[in-house]
Formats: sequence, C-alpha cells, structure tokens
Amino acid sequence: VGWYKTLTALCLQTLLSERGTLLSEKVGQLMDWTGRRAVIRMNGEKFRRFVKAPPRNYSVVIMFTALQPQRQCGVCKQADEEYQILANSWRYSTAFTNKVFFATVDFDEGSDVFQMLNMNSAPSFIHFPAKGKPKKSDSYELQVRGFAAEQLARWVGDRTDVQIRVIRPPSYAGPLMLGFLLAVIGGLAYLRRNNLEFLYNKNVWAFSALCFCLIMTSGQMWNHIRGPPYAHKNPTTGQVSYIHGSSQAQFVAETHIVLLFNSAVTMGMVLLHEAATSDMDIGKRKIMCVAGIGLVMLFFSWLLSIFRAKYHGYPYSFLLS
Repeated sequence: VGWYKTLTALCLQTLLSERGTLLSEKVGQLMDWTGRRAVIRMNGEKFRRFVKAPPRNYSVVIMFTALQPQRQCGVCKQADEEYQILANSWRYSTAFTNKVFFATVDFDEGSDVFQMLNMNSAPSFIHFPAKGKPKKSDSYELQVRGFAAEQLARWVGDRTDVQIRVIRPPSYAGPLMLGFLLAVIGGLAYLRRNNLEFLYNKNVWAFSALCFCLIMTSGQMWNHIRGPPYAHKNPTTGQVSYIHGSSQAQFVAETHIVLLFNSAVTMGMVLLHEAATSDMDIGKRKIMCVAGIGLVMLFFSWLLSIFRAKYHGYPYSFLLS
C-alpha cells in the first residue's frame, strides 16, 4: 500500500509539473506574438491549441472577421481598425499583463473555427474566459453597442475586470476641417463686408435650422456616440442589410435613408405651403400641390414601413404594408 501511494503521488506531481510546463510554454508563446503584434492572428490549429485546449489561466478576446477583398466586408475593416486601437492601448499600457490576450480569426484562414462555433456572420466578438466555456454575456452585442474601441473596452472590463484606457492616435482631420470652414466663412464675410444683409435673411437661417433638425432627428448623434457599422453583410449569403431589424440599434446607412425620407417629406410640405400662399398662376400652383401631396404620401409611407420593420407588432401602415 505504501509503495502504491508513493507512486500515485509521484505520478500526480509529474502530471502537475507537465501541465505547468505546458502552460508556461503557451503563455510565453502568446506573449512573444503579442510583442510583435497587439492582435494575434489565429487559424484553426492555433485556436484549438491556445484557446480550446487546457491548461489555460488567461482570457482570450477574439474578433471573428472576413477581411479578404473578395468578401467585400466594409464593416469588418472598420471594426478591425477599432479593435486594433483597443489591443494596442492594452499592449502599451503600464498595466499590461498576461491575463488577457487579443486575437482575430479570419474566415478564409479559419473557416473550421466558424463551423465549430456555428457562426454565420462577421464581424463578431467573443470572450473566452480562463475557466469554463463562454456564456451568453461573453458574446459582444455588436448591433446594439457598436464597434467603437471605447465600447469594446467597457465590455472587456465587465468580462475580465481588466480596465483598458483607450488611446487613439492623433487625428488632425477635425481641426483642419473646422479651420477650413472658418476660413471660408471669414473670407466670404470679408468679401461682402460692405453688404452683410444676407446675415439678416430669414430664409438662410430657416434653411440652416431645418438642416440641423433633419440631421439630428435622423440619428447622426447616436452614430457619433455608439459608432455603429455602416451596414451589415452576411459572409455566408453575401446579403447586405441597410436597416437594422431591432429598435435598439441602427446602421449608419439607415440614418442616411431616414434623413433622405424626412427631407422629401419636408420638401412636400414646403410645396404645399407655397401652393396655398404664393401669387403664381393657378396652373403652377396645382402642379406644386400635386407634387407636394405625392412626396408626403410616398416618403411618409416608406418611413412608416421602416418603423414597422424595426418595431415588430406595430399595427398601422400607410400605402405600403
């Protein structure tokens, strides 16, 4: 009995030693790859070895994407840029440890991984915890939260308790555009310094206010805060969606469509007003009235159809079902 216990203890010690050695090798390899690139590129073999197979005392955040040109996934490229910013912010942070690693699996390099996880869309983000299998909350809600690096950092913090301060590379496009706009306005004001009556033109201010209202009501501010994708393309079927199917999120293309439809409805209302109040001959006023009614009815029905598509169960429709 004594020799059996000794042999069992020796085998257990050897097994633990081997596991420790294997874990050290895996962590060392991941640290080496991270030192070269903040985002580790994985295929099926690397995924199975470093993510699926034990032992593992580290978390891995993986972006599943389709970046090859033939996939024509513009959203994947935009999401990849934000993901790179997040990973580099963590890699060059003073708080960087081997607790979390960032990786990516491209569909053309790891289609077997997509099949293994039953994934049929890209981009997608999944957190693989150090212990156990990913839960529902380990899958990032891209359509709701967008792919901005700051939103991804909050999600990573919730799942791993690792707080990442996102540091973006300096961008001078905004200040340059603002400076150019101010220079143009200043130049026009200087050229017309002897005649500034246009500043008191009600139509100019009304048009400016109308444009501002249309931009805000279409959801541009939401886009700026959340950073949603322009559209969504299913990598399997190739189908592109410009309207999000949920009332909790939207695409950038969707806001452009809504902006266009609202503008058309507004133009119809303006034509109706002009037809009722202008001093033009009756023939032109009739044409303006018919055009205004047509614009309002057609584009309002399209707006209502989009609303019905997003708010499932909404009972009302107009012209279009």
